[in-house]
Amino acid sequence: MALKRGLSGVNRIRGSGGGSRSVLVLLIFFCVFAPLCFFVGRGVYIDSSNDYSIVSVKQNLDWRERLAMQSVRSLFSKEILDVIATSTADLGPLSLDSFKKNNLSASWRGTGVDPSFRHSENPATPDVKSNNLNEKRDSISKDSIHQKVETPTKIHRRQLREKRREMRANELVQHNDDTILKLENAAIERSKSVDSAVLGKYSIWRRENENDNSDSNIRLMRDQVIMARVYSGIAKLKNKNDLLQELQARLKDSQRVLGEATSDADLPRSAHEKLRAMGQVLAKAKMQLYDCKLVTGKLRAMLQTADEQVRSLKKQSTFLAQLAAKTIPNPIHCLSMRLTIDYYLLSPEKRKFPRSENLENPNLYHYALFSDNVLAASVVVNSTIMNAKDPSKHVFHLVTDKLNFGAMNMWFLLNPPGKATIHVENVDEFKWLNSSYCPVLRQLESAAMREYYFKADHPTSGSSNLKYRNPKYLSMLNHLRFYLPEVYPKLNKILFLDDDIIVQKDLTPLWEVNLNGKVNGAVETCGESFHRFDKYLNFSNPHIARNFNPNACGWAYGMNMFDLKEWKKRDITGIYHKWQNMNENRTLWKLGTLPPGLITFYGLTHPLNKAWHVLGLGYNPSIDKKDIENAAVVHYNGNMKPWLELAMSKYRPYWTKYIKFDHPYLRRCNLHE
Repeated sequence: MALKRGLSGVNRIRGSGGGSRSVLVLLIFFCVFAPLCFFVGRGVYIDSSNDYSIVSVKQNLDWRERLAMQSVRSLFSKEILDVIATSTADLGPLSLDSFKKNNLSASWRGTGVDPSFRHSENPATPDVKSNNLNEKRDSISKDSIHQKVETPTKIHRRQLREKRREMRANELVQHNDDTILKLENAAIERSKSVDSAVLGKYSIWRRENENDNSDSNIRLMRDQVIMARVYSGIAKLKNKNDLLQELQARLKDSQRVLGEATSDADLPRSAHEKLRAMGQVLAKAKMQLYDCKLVTGKLRAMLQTADEQVRSLKKQSTFLAQLAAKTIPNPIHCLSMRLTIDYYLLSPEKRKFPRSENLENPNLYHYALFSDNVLAASVVVNSTIMNAKDPSKHVFHLVTDKLNFGAMNMWFLLNPPGKATIHVENVDEFKWLNSSYCPVLRQLESAAMREYYFKADHPTSGSSNLKYRNPKYLSMLNHLRFYLPEVYPKLNKILFLDDDIIVQKDLTPLWEVNLNGKVNGAVETCGESFHRFDKYLNFSNPHIARNFNPNACGWAYGMNMFDLKEWKKRDITGIYHKWQNMNENRTLWKLGTLPPGLITFYGLTHPLNKAWHVLGLGYNPSIDKKDIENAAVVHYNGNMKPWLELAMSKYRPYWTKYIKFDHPYLRRCNLHE
């Protein structure tokens, strides 16, 4: 009966025209869409900035619609639902899309839902769902694709997000580049710390596989020799004479076989028999004599003895290296003797050099060269003239000792330096240079100095002292550089050159360098921590510590421009005498000319460009070739002088190219490259 009344009521509503339609809509809303809105409203609070909001809303609406339809079916029978569907055919299908088309008031709209989103569902497939966005878009028809209309605000936000992503990506790329650069720099620093002595065998990038058993026989024989010496000492201690004699016999055999061999290939065929025989004797000795304490003590004693021998040999090696570096080789000595003999056979008229009027002309370019090595002095003069633009303006003042005076004159008489002027003097003829005026001469004549230089058993604190116990410091040629105004009183400027240099460029621009009131123009030699004053001077002495900065930069003798006017004005020679007198007991510095030079010209040295003077060719094997070739002067300072056999072969051609080895005198003395 209730169903019939309901159907009749519905029929009456259907027959009432337009008014019935509004009542029908109201009934549908309360019966169907009220619960639907309740469920939907709780699930549509979404963030408009989320790219996946459309899909999530779509999925939420799908299951809520199904839940709402189930609720409606539980309230009405199938006949009522069919009547409702037929009566609302003109309104379109009952779905959420009809309410999203702004048909409801603002109070019924879900918070956070953008009204610009328009959804068009296919009623034939309401239950289709997918968790993946790509699968969802592929499964739905073109009519159900979501179309998004963006507002200017959203466009601006999206652009800002894209910019932030781009900036972040650039930051990550930059950070990655910085990290790679740091790693590369660290690898470079590690590669610098690798000892160059083992680079042939090891590398930080690759390590060669070596055969651990290579030369195993020679190593085994050396080990057997050591153990044979150990057991020989123990056998002697325990009066095992028969075993001692057997050990000594095998020891001699093994040493004879080893000889100078350095690898298994150098061993004779009998080496295996000697190895086997020595092994049998050592096994016998071990059974009779082995005592851990005695063996350990013997090995320790042998190690200490070997260490003392190595230390002694190092000291002797240092002394011999210094001696070899400062000794004139036989061919050069031969050259000097032959030239000296021929010079004194000349008549006095033929011993004079031309252009003597240029010797005191202050408008010319004057050089000071103090040397007892004829060949070295000739290289300095030849290299300077060959690279000079106008040799006629260059004047060379050579000073040597009595022994080499004739040879130096004869060489340049036979080999004149083109249009340049040259003059040779004897230091022993400088009468003003005596012990009453010169502190160095007075000290060299003292008994303490003679003992220091000539007493064979003079104690030394180390091999470094051998460097200063050198005969060159007895020669006044080495100290004459502190008396340039006295030697050349009429000159204003003079360029001092050592005899172990070569000139590769025209040096005339040096006379145009402004020394800014300084006395000495020189190239500085200090780096971050070396060749500074504390290396040369004793800063534990209060006189040194009070007057000088230990971190002051050192400079090099070898090519120095001296302003002789400023020299006289500041009494440089007097300053030198003062400090030399204070150092009579060698407490301020060791012997030499650089330490007193640093003191004398302290605050009075103008630094020259380093390209003028490159040092180290006598001790440093790793000088850049470009630095050498671009230098105006290269200096063979150190022990490996270019005229010695111990010179570094890669630097020697720079020096030998200024020597004509086909010269008759050089051929007679067997001088060759």
